Amino acid sequence: MSDRLYIFDTTLRDGEQVPGCQLNTVEKIEVAKALQELGVDVIEAGFPISSPGDFESVVEISKAVTWPTICALTRAVQKDIDVAAESLKYAKKGRIHTGIGTSYYHIHHKLNSNQDEIIERAIAAVKYAKKYVEDVEFYAEDAGRTENEYLARVVEAVIKAGATVVNIPDTTGYCLPTEFGEKIKFLVDNVKGIEKATISTHCHNDLGMATANTIAGVMNGARQAEVTLNGIGERAGNTSLEEVVMTLKSRYKMLGVDTNINTKKIYGTSRLVSTLMNMPVQPNKAIVGRNAFAHSSGIHQDGVLKNRENCEIMDPTDVGINESSILLTARSGRAALNHRLELLGFKLDKEKLDKVYDEFVKLADKKKDIRDDDIALLVGDATRQERRIKLSYLQVVTGKSMMPMATVRLDIAGEKFDATSSGNGPVDAAIKAVKQIIHREVIIEEFLVQAITRGSDDVGKVHMQVEYDDTIFHGFGANTDIITAAVEAFLDAINKLPVAQ
Repeated sequence: MSDRLYIFDTTLRDGEQVPGCQLNTVEKIEVAKALQELGVDVIEAGFPISSPGDFESVVEISKAVTWPTICALTRAVQKDIDVAAESLKYAKKGRIHTGIGTSYYHIHHKLNSNQDEIIERAIAAVKYAKKYVEDVEFYAEDAGRTENEYLARVVEAVIKAGATVVNIPDTTGYCLPTEFGEKIKFLVDNVKGIEKATISTHCHNDLGMATANTIAGVMNGARQAEVTLNGIGERAGNTSLEEVVMTLKSRYKMLGVDTNINTKKIYGTSRLVSTLMNMPVQPNKAIVGRNAFAHSSGIHQDGVLKNRENCEIMDPTDVGINESSILLTARSGRAALNHRLELLGFKLDKEKLDKVYDEFVKLADKKKDIRDDDIALLVGDATRQERRIKLSYLQVVTGKSMMPMATVRLDIAGEKFDATSSGNGPVDAAIKAVKQIIHREVIIEEFLVQAITRGSDDVGKVHMQVEYDDTIFHGFGANTDIITAAVEAFLDAINKLPVAQ
């Protein structure tokens, strides 16, 4: 049996069935190209007969995508198959995905039929689709609740009719992992000719077991998994692409199955889908949630800082995330605080760190979100007094009909320097005046302003990120005058630059 799992992505079909997540054709093409870059093997581009928009999307995606197989969904109805075939006429590799319900509920309450007639309709649909394409996938809808013996009869019949892939969906998310794994194994062991087709899984997450069921299917012989980015889809969603792929990657020694996915593109593709579909990813979502590689407990933070593998089974860079996050909360310890201070350019001795930590804990008890500028302000005036370059004087003249002008006086190691400059605004003028004195080629990369209190007498906090000699330095300032706060933040960053020889 192959050790390669084919990834069938249905984000643009099943995923798009989420209310409010519909995409236009241009957006679908953008997602399809991203899925191609990600390395998915099959893209289910739509249900062509369902609407003119779906038909157009399959046509245009077929034109835009080069190597993945493009798949179109149908019912076991000739008209559906005709329309699907027409939509795939530009596909380099096209697949028709046809099928019918096989469970007691579907046969008797949805289709008003019987088991023998369902098999006849399944065979007819596969044979009809084979007139258009060689690659035909058959889905046994609600296979999760279909008796294994009857399911085996259906699967054997459609493989004999020419199906190249047989999809075993847990349509309602009903199965337990052991049940679903046993169902796949039963087919492997009892279907004559099963080696002529690829067994596929398509699991829903109604009980939160879509990924577990998919992995159970893979462990028992399935070699295609039908998934969506971020696990989106009908009701509680589909199996999450990123969870399946990273499970196989993380547990390769045990499972011995791999995929073609470029895992470093997972996070970026996840963000793209979330943005275009206007569907935020839950913070605690495995792999791609914002907390997936975030640590707030002091015990965990200390473990991660000593060795990432103490608390993480995956390297965040493997999924396209730059690094783990050490989130500062009331539960964080001195090691985490000191780590963050060092990243911000502060090197404190033990005595000063203890003082800052005591103030940090008090603040963290009151405030849920501790930001870098909060930490910088906690370091306080004691650190500021040690600056080599200090602001002694600042005067700004500005108004609606005049060019902003700023005059600054800096104290550099006890010596005073003055400069005056104009600018696009008062802050720009003041920063340019400072640059005239320091003679450093510094680029401001980020400039953020935040109010601490409320009202017109707000204390404004400024966070500035500057680049010098290909290195990033952070600066912070706080003042009721936002221009003064900006200059203080700029000087705070400048003081962290290496001293010119």
